[in-house]
Amino acid sequence: MSQPNVSWWQKYGTLAQMAQATVALLGFVAILLQINTISVNNREASARQIYLGFTDLAFRNPKFAMPDYEQIKAGPQDDRVRYESFVSYLLYACEEALAAFRGSTEWKASCDYEVRNHLPFICEKVAAEPAFLTTYATNTQQWIEASLQRAGAAPPDCKLRKS
Repeated sequence: MSQPNVSWWQKYGTLAQMAQATVALLGFVAILLQINTISVNNREASARQIYLGFTDLAFRNPKFAMPDYEQIKAGPQDDRVRYESFVSYLLYACEEALAAFRGSTEWKASCDYEVRNHLPFICEKVAAEPAFLTTYATNTQQWIEASLQRAGAAPPDCKLRKS
C-alpha cells in the first residue's frame, strides 16, 4: 500500500497551530525581556538609594565629607573609626552605582569627585592593610587604584599631587 501524498503542514500541524506556537514563543521571549528589565531597574534603584544614603551621611558629617585627614588622625579613636566607616560607605555606594550604571560617565565623575578628598586615607589604609581593597569588587579595586595613581597618592607619604 502506498501512502497518500501528505503536505508538510499536514504532517506538522495546521497553520493555526503553527501561529499559536509562534505567539507562545514570542510571549515567552517577552517575559524574559521583562524580567531582565525589572532586574536592571531594581539594580539601578538600589544603587540610587545607597548613593542617596551616602549623600545624607555626608550632609550629617561635614567633617568627614570634606576631611582634614591630619586632624582626624590626631583626634580620638572614635573619629578615626567613624571616618573609616564613612569612606567604606562611600566606596560601597560608588561600587553599586558604577556596577548598576556601567558606562555612565556622570556616575563615574560623581564618584571620582567624592573619593578625591579621601585618597590619602585610602592610600594609607591600603599600605597598612592590603586586604582592605579585597573587600570590594575587582572593578572597584581597579577604579580605586587608578584614582590613587591619577592623584599621585603613593606610600609612604600618601599626599595628593597638586593639580
